[in-house]
Amino acid sequence: MPNRRAVRAVVAIAAAVAAAIVFHVAPAALASDELAIGAKGPGFNLKGTAVIFTCNECPFSKGYEDRLISLAKTYQPRGVGFVAINANDPKIVPGDGFEFMVKRAQDKGFPYPYVLDDTQETATAYGARVTPHIFLLDAQGKLVYRGRVDDSLEQDKVKSRDFAAALDALVSGKPVQVAETKAFGCGVKYAKR
Repeated sequence: MPNRRAVRAVVAIAAAVAAAIVFHVAPAALASDELAIGAKGPGFNLKGTAVIFTCNECPFSKGYEDRLISLAKTYQPRGVGFVAINANDPKIVPGDGFEFMVKRAQDKGFPYPYVLDDTQETATAYGARVTPHIFLLDAQGKLVYRGRVDDSLEQDKVKSRDFAAALDALVSGKPVQVAETKAFGCGVKYAKR
């Protein structure tokens, strides 16, 4: 019998990917007739999904928000769904509570869903260690990139745009040349167990 925590983690991951798909689908596709049994669902032609572990309070997460928004606006039309996940325990970081997440997403105009991993099982399943921490999945759900957005919090000092390079490869149907980089930021605030 499957482990209950593993099942919940898989469900949470599926929900995050589904949210990315829903937010990627054109409004006209959502307004069309009811989906017929056996028909392909709208938006299931994504080339990949970017799963971004982030939060409200970390200066690294805040420093990368505009770059992540820009990347989403560039790559969503090219077939990549985006979802941001906050796994920080709000008992440890009160500013990472759900109501603050809603306000942050509205204030910044996130073009992707920003969801709470209140059980922290999704972050654990992915192995998220810091915020921001990027996980890029291909159309089959295979992890093709894990790591940082780029190599410097200071935008004018960036030399290696690792996440953008992985996105370029993904949408071009090419292998990601650098599949893993060392993510840096604030540690994910896991609950004491």
